[in-house]
Amino acid sequence: MKLTAQALQHKTPWEEKGFTLPSFDRQEMITNTMQNPTWVHFGAGNIFRGFPAALQQTLLEEKKTETGIIVGEGFDYQIIDEIYAKHDNLTLLVTLKSDGTIEKKVVGSVAAAYKCDPQFETEWNFFKETFCKASLQMVSFTITEKGYSLKGGNGEFYPAMAADLANGPAKPSMFLSKLTSLVYERYLAGKEKLALVSMDNCSHNGEKLHNAVLTIAQAWEKIGLVEKGFVAYLEHSVTFPWSMIDKITPRPDAEVQQMLQKDGFEDTTLVVTDKNTYIAPFVNAEECEYLVIEDSFSNGRPALEETGVFFTDRNTVNKVERMKVTTCLNPLHTALAIYGCLLGYTLISEEMKDPLLNRMVHTIGYTEGMPVVVDPKILDPKQFIREVLTMRFPNPFMPDTPQRIATDTSQKLAIRFGETIKAYMADDKLDVSDLKIIPLVFAGWIRYLMGIDDAGKAFTPSPDPLLSDVAPHVKDLRLGDKGPFSEQLKPILSDKAIFGVDLYANGMASLVETYFTQMVSSKGAVRKTLEKYLN
Repeated sequence: MKLTAQALQHKTPWEEKGFTLPSFDRQEMITNTMQNPTWVHFGAGNIFRGFPAALQQTLLEEKKTETGIIVGEGFDYQIIDEIYAKHDNLTLLVTLKSDGTIEKKVVGSVAAAYKCDPQFETEWNFFKETFCKASLQMVSFTITEKGYSLKGGNGEFYPAMAADLANGPAKPSMFLSKLTSLVYERYLAGKEKLALVSMDNCSHNGEKLHNAVLTIAQAWEKIGLVEKGFVAYLEHSVTFPWSMIDKITPRPDAEVQQMLQKDGFEDTTLVVTDKNTYIAPFVNAEECEYLVIEDSFSNGRPALEETGVFFTDRNTVNKVERMKVTTCLNPLHTALAIYGCLLGYTLISEEMKDPLLNRMVHTIGYTEGMPVVVDPKILDPKQFIREVLTMRFPNPFMPDTPQRIATDTSQKLAIRFGETIKAYMADDKLDVSDLKIIPLVFAGWIRYLMGIDDAGKAFTPSPDPLLSDVAPHVKDLRLGDKGPFSEQLKPILSDKAIFGVDLYANGMASLVETYFTQMVSSKGAVRKTLEKYLN
């Protein structure tokens, strides 16, 4: 069984092996989409193929739309050549359930997929023509958070972006310049309205996209490279809805690959592109998924609420994001990442089998976080966290490692834990001294910075921009040292940029120091400390 339109015509072998095939007339969908496109998506990777594309397939199968999605890739062109073109824009979505079963569904909602760059003249002209059509309602994006950045760490525009700002919309090289150029084509063709929807997993994603596009347009308008009025069009006729997306679509997994091969599925080749994208004809993904979007669409939108997508106001989107990031998921992930590295785990799912670590994240989430959780109302925080702790984290199919999650921890602590601490400090009915396990996470992170696990073996901490600043404070400490460690720890624990608050000012630092002292007392002391405070 090969993943091609022709092979799907022979349905029997697929159905006998439990594969679900598209039930709509795919050729008719493609024709309708080319004539009256409604949805263009940029970012052709796994999260799109495993989530938004599957949502549109549901609408097609339920006859709630007649059009599919046009996909553009403005960064890694091998994805188009090696995956989309070779497989007639089809994807095999493999849903990995927490009970150990899998579902296999062929997603065929993509009508066309092309490289988005002026160097590919025919394909670029196709996108220009598509953006000029009045039927186009939304353009969505999964281009990662860094895809919205115009400037480097020095605060200066990237050289290629500076060139794009000077050269105008004719031959842009950076993706956001390409996007702004395409929107300008729509402006010239009749000023039709449009929604540009970031579906990337970052806070205030719509704002990031809006600011970037506006910066480019303003620069072009200022030096006369676009008509006066283009910026006003962006402000009044184009919307930039915020969204919160949550679904894990890891790299193609070797075990899934083997299962598919046993079922007779032939197209399981894993592709690693020159730009280090890991992709395959199949996408393996968890079953849990959430998409919450600000309902701000100036030219209409697909009826995605019929597929479980929440459409709401901007404030509620922000609340859902805060619920997830500060209480119900991200803090728990970070706690498991830190202690997973210290205790020698290589899978988050295996950590959830450890009674101490399981109790730790339950306590952080339910006991310490829930009293100050931001409740968005459209999602129940307790139900959300229950799914995280009973279905998502324990899922044996999710090859997520504590080492990956531990990346950039110094950048995460302030929002993932600091916001809870601030909420306690601001509530007269709560006492920050009641927080016992969040400080244990902080102590664990400082213990992690030593680069020595609980068995006394050296390990390499995950990449982190502050590693070279904070690790030197504990680099000379050894297991068995007795302390006190105030001198070494004070520069870290007093840093508001790391924790969101000065832990000395709110009295939490002494508890962190106590935990840390116990965890460096000997080999095995990390687990003994967890046992002491979690039993």
